[in-house]
Amino acid sequence: MTEREGKSQGGWQLNCPVSLRDYAECVTLAHGEGGRLSRKLIQDRILKILQPVASQSLDDSTRLPHSGQPLAMTTDSFVVTPLFFPGGDIGSLAIYGTVNDLAVSGARPRWLTLSLIIEEGLPLAVLERILESVARAAGETAVQVVAGDTKVVPRGAVDGLFINTAGVGELLEPVPPGPAQLQAGDELIVSGPLGQHGMAVMAVREELGIEPLPQSDSGSLYPAVEQLRLTLGTRIRCLRDATRGGVAAVLHEWAEVCGKTLSIEERTLPVTPEVRGISELLGLDPLHIANEGTMLLAVEQGVAAEAVAQLQMIPGMERASRIGVVRERGVAPVTVQRTLGAEQPLADPLGSPLPRIC
Repeated sequence: MTEREGKSQGGWQLNCPVSLRDYAECVTLAHGEGGRLSRKLIQDRILKILQPVASQSLDDSTRLPHSGQPLAMTTDSFVVTPLFFPGGDIGSLAIYGTVNDLAVSGARPRWLTLSLIIEEGLPLAVLERILESVARAAGETAVQVVAGDTKVVPRGAVDGLFINTAGVGELLEPVPPGPAQLQAGDELIVSGPLGQHGMAVMAVREELGIEPLPQSDSGSLYPAVEQLRLTLGTRIRCLRDATRGGVAAVLHEWAEVCGKTLSIEERTLPVTPEVRGISELLGLDPLHIANEGTMLLAVEQGVAAEAVAQLQMIPGMERASRIGVVRERGVAPVTVQRTLGAEQPLADPLGSPLPRIC
């Protein structure tokens, strides 16, 4: 029986006790029950949109080619609200976030899994718009979606849509050794303005009414990491995308690992006027606000100028800046030289000023 015939008989099929009447525009619990509607959702909505970047197999697992390279693997979950924010959405955020975790680990992103946890009632038009964003981001970053899963949960169980990913990449030599190898004299660099993602989400969620709205920096870091790897090689100590907790959280994590003091200067921090304005209005420090396409890196002494020049040639990283230096351990693990004051300890954030930002 066709869907049209089913509707003509009060919206019910003779062989299926499930009404089709309400399925035209929204996701329902039946879409997640593994039957015909599940197959239609996957084949007609999800795989159709992801076709350029996704495996079309519906097997329980996928086979990956043997690359001959050591592999890196990561996983992440994305629960941002709202689903759409200035500069991005949960779909592209899921791809970029996973790709960036691999990139800063020294890996070339290759394969991803994509699991969707959908709230009953989510308009199919919204789901399709997000999937189109997933496809664009995956194509841009040259990663293939090789496996996935779809679950539908009752209203109120999630906030529209949650996405879980796992990513696999090939490690490329030289792999940055990590923060344990930081030495006194090493220089600290950020690749772009601070706090844009967290402020973009906050501005729309809290309806701050600020014009122009801050734009999220959500994007791929792999081109920048690849450029640095090719030009600086083993002179890179460590890399990290500064997401939840912002740059301050990464600085404290590195300081704890290496046992030294990481000292930065406030006057060198790149901050957009929009983020600076909201920060002053709400009493927040941009160092504590989340980023989604900005990274912190440490390089050997004397290399910062070359690293900054390389980053500034990459679109979106024109404001890359050397922000500080590594010292032998002093009175605090992380310090900041304020523009109008003395050097102060920089607080280790207990959590994000705003939850649900990624």
